[in-house]
Amino acid sequence: MFLDLDNTVLDRTGAFRTWAEGFLTGIGAPPPDVDWLMSVDADGLTDRWDIADQIRDRYRLSTSSVELVDEMREGVVANSRLDPLVACALRIADDAGWVPVLVTNGATRQEDTTIRRTGLDRYVADWVISEEVGVSKPNPRIFALAAERVRMRMRGAWVVGDSPETDIGAAAEMGLPSVWLHRGRRWMESRFEPTATAGGFLPAMAAVLAG
Repeated sequence: MFLDLDNTVLDRTGAFRTWAEGFLTGIGAPPPDVDWLMSVDADGLTDRWDIADQIRDRYRLSTSSVELVDEMREGVVANSRLDPLVACALRIADDAGWVPVLVTNGATRQEDTTIRRTGLDRYVADWVISEEVGVSKPNPRIFALAAERVRMRMRGAWVVGDSPETDIGAAAEMGLPSVWLHRGRRWMESRFEPTATAGGFLPAMAAVLAG
């Protein structure tokens, strides 16, 4: 079972918002600016260096971009939490014979630290991070590497994630079933579609187990 990390197994958006609220309060920015920073972050898709530059320009900070990027990354890690119900669902999947493995795009240090600090490492068989292996989702190669790490074949695997392109698109290219976590969004892609759609991680696991 190939699982996305951010905003699938862990609430990355919630962790970033918590950091943003604390950071903006610390520099004396008005509370509504949290929505601005969340928009700039674009669900984690905006380059960290670009965000740092926009923060420095908006608030005329003397803090270097390097320091801001480090603070952002450390803040997200520090505020990431593993939902006990998610941990329980992973345990149930494991007991049912599934082999959960994380496949995530991102920086090795941040993602690896997040996985270990939240205790998620105790509930998955292994994980593959794009920076570490030199290939990113939706390239099927990163999923093949994940399968190799847990000594499993690709056949019979499912892909679970919140990204239409990097998760569901990859599953479609590999011919694998998938579950899309919609997070309040509508499916807009016409080239492919998920096998199932879920509003959260628990119903996503239920869809895989039922499938």
